[in-house]
Amino acid sequence: MYEAKNFDHLLGTEGFSDPLLKNHFTLYQGYVKNTNILSQELKNLEAEGKSGSPAFAELKRRFGWEFNGMRLHELYFGNMKKGGQAADQPSPLTKKISQEFGSWEAWEKDFKVTGALRGIGWVMLYHDSPTDRCFNAWINEHDVGHLAGC
Repeated sequence: MYEAKNFDHLLGTEGFSDPLLKNHFTLYQGYVKNTNILSQELKNLEAEGKSGSPAFAELKRRFGWEFNGMRLHELYFGNMKKGGQAADQPSPLTKKISQEFGSWEAWEKDFKVTGALRGIGWVMLYHDSPTDRCFNAWINEHDVGHLAGC
C-alpha cells in the first residue's frame, strides 16, 4: 500500500499560494488513495480469473493515470524547498544543463517558458541516455507511455 506523504512544510513557499499548494496536496492524496484502490481491485480480478475481462483492462489503463499523478507530485514536492536556493553549482547536473543550454539561466528560462504553455500538464527535464542529451519537454497526459520514477 502506498501512503500519502505530508508536504505541509511547503506552505508559505515564495511564489506559491497556500490555496494552490493545498489544492495540489488534495489532488495528490486522491491519487495515492486511487492507486491503492486500483491495485487491490486488479488483484481481486486476477484472483477471480478475470484478468482478460474488459473491467480488468480498463482498471489497468486507469492505473497509469493514478500512479503517475501520485509519483509526479511526490517528485515535484520532494524537490521543492521552502526558502530554497537555485541548485548548488557546480554539480554534475548543473554542468550538464549548462553544456546543453549554454547556461543555467538559459535552461531555467526554457523550463519556465515550457511550463507556462497553455493547458494542464507537466514540464520535465529529460536525459536521453543513448545520446547523453538533456532537454525540457511538455507532458500533457501524464498517464501515457510511462510510469514515472520506475
